[in-house]
Amino acid sequence: MSTDSSSPNRGLVVFSGGSAANSLVDVFSDVQKSKQCSLSYIIPISDNGGSSSELIRIFGGPGIGDVRSRLVRLIPESPRNPEREAIKALFNYRLPYDASAAHAEWHSIVEGTSPLWLAITPAKRELIRSFFNLLNSEILKRARPPGTTFDFTSASVGNLFLTGARLFSGSFESAIYLLGSICGVPSDLVRVIPAINSNFSHHISASLTDGTVIVGQNSISHPSEATALQPRPGSRRPSLLLADGEELESSDDATYEDDHLPGSLPTLRNKNISFSKAQNEDLPSRISRIWYINPYGQEIRPPANPRVLESLRDAQAIIYSIGSLFTSLIPALILRGVGRNIVTSPAKHKILILNGSLDRETGPPDQPFTAVDFVEAITRAGEESRGRGLCESNGGTPYSPSFTMAKPAMLETLPYSSYVTHILHLDGPGTPAVEREKLAEMGIETLRLYGRKIVAQDGEREVQTGMKYDSTALVQALEVVLGKRGDAILRGGQGNGLSRRNTLEAGRKERG
Repeated sequence: MSTDSSSPNRGLVVFSGGSAANSLVDVFSDVQKSKQCSLSYIIPISDNGGSSSELIRIFGGPGIGDVRSRLVRLIPESPRNPEREAIKALFNYRLPYDASAAHAEWHSIVEGTSPLWLAITPAKRELIRSFFNLLNSEILKRARPPGTTFDFTSASVGNLFLTGARLFSGSFESAIYLLGSICGVPSDLVRVIPAINSNFSHHISASLTDGTVIVGQNSISHPSEATALQPRPGSRRPSLLLADGEELESSDDATYEDDHLPGSLPTLRNKNISFSKAQNEDLPSRISRIWYINPYGQEIRPPANPRVLESLRDAQAIIYSIGSLFTSLIPALILRGVGRNIVTSPAKHKILILNGSLDRETGPPDQPFTAVDFVEAITRAGEESRGRGLCESNGGTPYSPSFTMAKPAMLETLPYSSYVTHILHLDGPGTPAVEREKLAEMGIETLRLYGRKIVAQDGEREVQTGMKYDSTALVQALEVVLGKRGDAILRGGQGNGLSRRNTLEAGRKERG
């Protein structure tokens, strides 16, 4: 690919997590085709919930769930290719919630007798099965019944394959390449890049403005327990899920050291297979900072995957997709090298697609995040990646952040427009407020889109909980910003917005 700064074929780079941004894959694909360029997805590997949590508990390694879900979502639709559709169904499949049924179904997959194999040709079936067999063998080696055994409950078959391929090759990126190749994902045009290239687990912690420390991504975004904010008796500070390192009261603690490296925090020993993304208690205060930790809970500053930095150096546009701000975007932005490469990237457009609703991470009832808060969090993360002097040291004690938040006076000098130049947003109940005048002063343009209402049932009445982007309107908006649709009808004033004529099914209700 040309390195000429004026080249129209520089790539698009999308920072995103998994499930939320998967709904926009077709949007990004349409823009990529119209710009005739490559498309790179930067995916964090810090997720320790769901199916990934059990693989991390037994094997260690990165959180692979978001990478797998994006790869499978990118498999081209092929109604005339039943094998490709069958492979997509296989890697999308989750084992039953019942433990015994899940174990039995896993063995039918390993043995090749599962109905999931029916439309897959023998050559590909045996190739895929070989990695399942390898993984199954490794699971048996690590079994220490009755205390430590692998729990197949709700396991993602795609996650199991990626883990088997990683164990065989010794390379996470080789496993990604293999899955993409088997599924027909055009890797010359679309790349799924883990934010960190590693065979080891990388966990994150968060601090809240009230001093609470939260350990592990799952506990930050959608904790498995009914409440994640119950201080244990005698704890030294408000902590979350034993962030201060106290021991678990567990029947299988005695066997723990047989299967884990010394130093792993008790919080990270827990199974996080079952959780709800829709029903979580509110955090008592705002998240102030995210950072990476080693197995002892001490802060580390890992470097970004070199392929991430390469994609940023050759980008014509950088997009921050919808999703969880502090667990989908920030873990990639704070990595060493990312901030510098965003600021110095040839990309003229750095676009934030603002969430259509607030979540646990951004919606404390008394302090809900606004568009300015989203921009500030992204900018602060990028500047921290650069090692800029935004923060004051507090001594760096274990299980607490090494830095505190910058003072408000210092935040006024942040280079906001070096990280975000445009915001695309929706307007309606449940959406983050957008301070257009303040954003304009920060050098950021806003573009308002029409979308679909998301409603939830509250007893006998419907309540609007947010908005969902209309795909056609979002493609048009991105093309407006990127300069392809200069003739699009725009609404003038402080906050530009696409005309209703540029949308389809505007305002239609979407049930949550």
